[in-house]
Amino acid sequence: MVMESASPAYVRKSFIPSQDPPVNTAGAIGWARKRLFSSLGNSILTIAALAFIVWMLIPIIRFTILDAVWSGEDRAACAKASGACWAYVKAYLPQFIYGRYPIAERWRVDIVFLLLAVAMVPMLIPRAPFKRLNGLFLLIVYPLIAFVLLTGGHIRFTGGWLPASIAAPSALRFAIEFALIGGAILLAIGAFARLTGIPVAGSGTMAGIAIAGVACVLLVVGIDFGLEPVETANWGGLLVTLVVAGTGMVASLPLGVLLALGRRSAMPVVRVASVIFIEVWRGVPLITVLFMASVMLPLFLPDGVTFDKLLRALIGVALFNAAYMAETVRGGLQAVPRGQYEAGMSIGLGYWQRMRLIVLPQALRLVIPGIVGSFISLFKDTTLVSIIGLFDFLGQIQTSANDAKWASPVTGVTGYIFAAIVFWAFCFSMSRYAAYTERRLNRSRRR
Repeated sequence: MVMESASPAYVRKSFIPSQDPPVNTAGAIGWARKRLFSSLGNSILTIAALAFIVWMLIPIIRFTILDAVWSGEDRAACAKASGACWAYVKAYLPQFIYGRYPIAERWRVDIVFLLLAVAMVPMLIPRAPFKRLNGLFLLIVYPLIAFVLLTGGHIRFTGGWLPASIAAPSALRFAIEFALIGGAILLAIGAFARLTGIPVAGSGTMAGIAIAGVACVLLVVGIDFGLEPVETANWGGLLVTLVVAGTGMVASLPLGVLLALGRRSAMPVVRVASVIFIEVWRGVPLITVLFMASVMLPLFLPDGVTFDKLLRALIGVALFNAAYMAETVRGGLQAVPRGQYEAGMSIGLGYWQRMRLIVLPQALRLVIPGIVGSFISLFKDTTLVSIIGLFDFLGQIQTSANDAKWASPVTGVTGYIFAAIVFWAFCFSMSRYAAYTERRLNRSRRR
């Protein structure tokens, strides 16, 4: 008996056409099912959160858009309004930006803002060329141009410590005093090298370059470009906010790096000095620092010696933020494996070469969120300068809200909403760019 074999299995000779995934697992519906309604608890929380957002947004939209007043000449347009008085913001917008800066000279502020934007945009684009030249322009040339444009330049240096019997107060006496101080610094470096036997040829060259650079800066700010001098007391609004925040950010980062390295230094004097500086400045509120810089510091200066109030505030803000920045950078230094330090030493690199080429690039990349958080905090803390009589962006809004021409129940609230929008725009931009930089650096590290 011959057994018949089973029928052969069916084999398809062509592929089945692809089909779309089920509607409830793809697209917006699928995303919502997976992220918002994946369980009973998540569904309840999602519905509650949506209800809260709608409850919050409806009055905000009504006040800021639907019931808002968009045009008008004085308080009569907003006195009976139940929404925001944007006509008041429109009328005071130039004052919010420039403060009491003379109207005829505001073109100088515009040029400073324009140069900053032109220089910053290529720096923020990773593939833009000439990064080094652009960085040198932003850190050296741009501050000098901005200072001359905003103040008018033509600073008269007359000297101070040479007796008048030797040289009368003049630019020549200042030049002689500067040359004597520069020569004394170079002689001190040479004497230190001879006494200790440590070659300091490089340090002498760097000191000479630094002295020459300071001389060039003093020469430029002393030239009369024909610009009308504008006192910093007339600055205000967004101009003061950006000056304080920008100076604090640029100065606090390198100071913070040096303090962090100093706190981890093997030299006791450097370590103790760094620790004392950091702990003292971190233990004092910024308001106290600003008050001391504005009121107390002039009491300790010799007669006839004074500093501009804005300059004192800039120094105080920079040193205060440097202490916090130092601790942020120190966290990054501690996260770098010790093997990285030893690898640098094994190939014969010196201390500063190891820090510059191996350790700091890794440490700073690890603490990008902390650095940006410190910058955002500094940007918002600029509002505190109003307690020493400087009218920053928020201070200018508060002052204008009390103007009888525009006084109304909604004027002040509108000003605060406008300030919140501007501050949020700046802070959110910094946060998003930091997140982008962090993703880009992590992506390049994974390659």
